Amino acid sequence: MLSDYRSNVLRGLAVRIALAALLAVACGPAARGQDGTVLRAGAAAVDVSPQQFPLNMPGGFNANMAEGVHDPLHARALVLDDGATVLAMVVVDNLGVAREVADEARAIVAERCGIAPDKILVASTHTHSAPQSNTTEGPEPAVAYRKLLIDGIAESVVRAHAALRPAAVGAAAHPLPDEVFNRRWHLKPDKMPLNPFGELDRVKMNPGTSPDVLDRPAGPTDPDVSILSVQDAKSRTSIALFASYSLHYVGATPRGLVSADYYGEFCRLMPFRVRGGDDFVAMMANGTSGDINNIPFLVNRPPRAPFEQIRIVAQKTADAAWQAWKSIEQHRSDARLGMVQREITLQLRRPTPAQIERAKAVLAVTDEAERAKLPNLAEAYARRTLSLAEAGETISVPLQALRIGDLAVCAIPFETLVEIGLDIKKRSPFPRTMVIGIANGYNGYLPTPEQHALGGYETWMGTCRVQEDASVIITDHLLEMLAELVRTN
Repeated sequence: MLSDYRSNVLRGLAVRIALAALLAVACGPAARGQDGTVLRAGAAAVDVSPQQFPLNMPGGFNANMAEGVHDPLHARALVLDDGATVLAMVVVDNLGVAREVADEARAIVAERCGIAPDKILVASTHTHSAPQSNTTEGPEPAVAYRKLLIDGIAESVVRAHAALRPAAVGAAAHPLPDEVFNRRWHLKPDKMPLNPFGELDRVKMNPGTSPDVLDRPAGPTDPDVSILSVQDAKSRTSIALFASYSLHYVGATPRGLVSADYYGEFCRLMPFRVRGGDDFVAMMANGTSGDINNIPFLVNRPPRAPFEQIRIVAQKTADAAWQAWKSIEQHRSDARLGMVQREITLQLRRPTPAQIERAKAVLAVTDEAERAKLPNLAEAYARRTLSLAEAGETISVPLQALRIGDLAVCAIPFETLVEIGLDIKKRSPFPRTMVIGIANGYNGYLPTPEQHALGGYETWMGTCRVQEDASVIITDHLLEMLAELVRTN
């Protein structure tokens, strides 16, 4: 039944995308405003909080059921139009919006307002306290949430498009190193436990805070809160602020309740920082945070109440965004837009015959005393190993590169390790570059080859599904796409 459902969805998408192409041709590029302004912008936020419960909130190895809402989830959209290109950027409070869900929302947008599907970016915040995005069969609340999410994403773009008005943009960044910590650590001798495969890694994720165990972090951080500021071209009031910070979710939300984590709290605070009106929309995208979290290793932080640390991080990121906003010397209404999407094929990792046999042996253990001797998470990763053995050989993933004046934005559909984002920003031909992870789908972790050599959670088969040099391939493609945007704009 599931395969029939997917076939019907794909046929429907094909019809919608074809219609979108016709609409794009029929509508043509938007004309310049009568006042000579080239750029127009509109923004909107739509509440996508679930209405039915219980719902599983994925992100861990055990069920995490939600029974209500602590703070609302949103799909927040920014639409930009320079008279030649119309593009949309959406940030959704979700662990990782599935590509199928994003594609269905894009098709609806194309039908309703003519924006081409390949000119729409759909990024996820990666909050761990939000429902699964792509349940097509099973409990009614989960199936209903899929439709609610698709409709909400589409509606946010449609409303933002309807709100287009003459605008000006500026970009900047301000460092906030206090709240980002690399979570992969080298440990002191003889302190490394066996991984789920019965082997020794060279680094460990989240190894605790004991100085008797910890040696040194295995990688860097990216401290910058990067922003795109959008203002009304006439009144100079703020229309929107699109931000990115390379930090995983903060967590410690009230148990059993849906929450947008620090991303939502940041958006609640920003109107007060930049004097935004009732229609102002702030959004916070997840940067390259695959190996970055909010735990200050080697420091014992005081105990926090539920949601307290989220408020602290949100306040600090909002202050950093304000500092960046204040540093923008000029908002420009003549910024040119460009957007390139490229589909690439990556090899899926394949377990060896020996790894398959070990996985089967792990799952065959039934004696409780023997099971207790297995490494932590051995059974979970045995199941993941067998799942990869039955999967296809390749996966197709979309990459996007955007130009907004002198700012470039790269979108990657993985939990991307920070080294990759830093490398792209350093090698980008643009003065400023944002690199956003968990965008246009979710395909697991993306480590560098160097981090693969160290092992650890982010590199394990079943956590990272694609070939070990995937980050190199993706970086090369994105740099080519950025060069193309430079040439064609």
